[in-house]
Amino acid sequence: MRRTWLFVPGADPAAHEAAARSGADVIVLELEDFTPPALRKRARSLSGAAFTRWRKAGALAAVRVNPLEGEGLDDLAGIARPDVLMMSKVDTPEQVQRLEAAAPPGVELVPNIESAAGLVRTMEIGRASKRVSALLVASEDMVADLGTERSRGGEELAYVRSRFLVECRAAGVEAIDCPYTYSDLKGAVADARYAKRLGYRMKSLVDPSHAKALNAVFSPRARELAHARKLVAAFERARAAGRERAKVDGLLVEVPIYAAAKRLLASAARS
Repeated sequence: MRRTWLFVPGADPAAHEAAARSGADVIVLELEDFTPPALRKRARSLSGAAFTRWRKAGALAAVRVNPLEGEGLDDLAGIARPDVLMMSKVDTPEQVQRLEAAAPPGVELVPNIESAAGLVRTMEIGRASKRVSALLVASEDMVADLGTERSRGGEELAYVRSRFLVECRAAGVEAIDCPYTYSDLKGAVADARYAKRLGYRMKSLVDPSHAKALNAVFSPRARELAHARKLVAAFERARAAGRERAKVDGLLVEVPIYAAAKRLLASAARS
């Protein structure tokens, strides 16, 4: 399960411990904006202990390095081996290819899209390496690049989030939604529910106290699973009777809806 991706300041051991208790599925040692340049060497040295702690807690250990044009190569040289390697401010497929060449063999790559230039190349970036398993869309840097302001409602990112999801689906990689960068839990849950309605299955976050509630948003509820079973059963009965579709509570259940219900049930069975 990779429902929640929690970003943690790289040089703060107390934050590393809090992250391990958060319940987040993936915990990201953040070496870029969350770690001032003067503290990055220390943050790299803490990576081994942090990764061990997070894995013991049942989370995947990830790291976000700086662009290779900046301190990214120093980050890669100084950190322990992560499960997932993220890189900030990816605008081109060529950056991904350079990251793949420099990264430890076999480690998954998750480029971060943080600008308009990156957004319009999302599909190309997602296809730049077979090691790219997902992409993440940012909030604060994206808003700054667009020349607007961040809001709790997130209206300024509505197009970005929709387009990003479509491009990721077209590229065949998972889409990780941008973080809700306010402290209130109610707003974080509402934002996650909006992302789920768009089609997201994963979300990034910066507040460890939000992780369990966001996990719940992206986990199938009992009523959703019951409804999916009802759709599957009705469609299969209709097909067995020679009909092309079924009707369930006024909904015309055709092949795409049936397939989506089957995917939901299969995902729940794996979790």
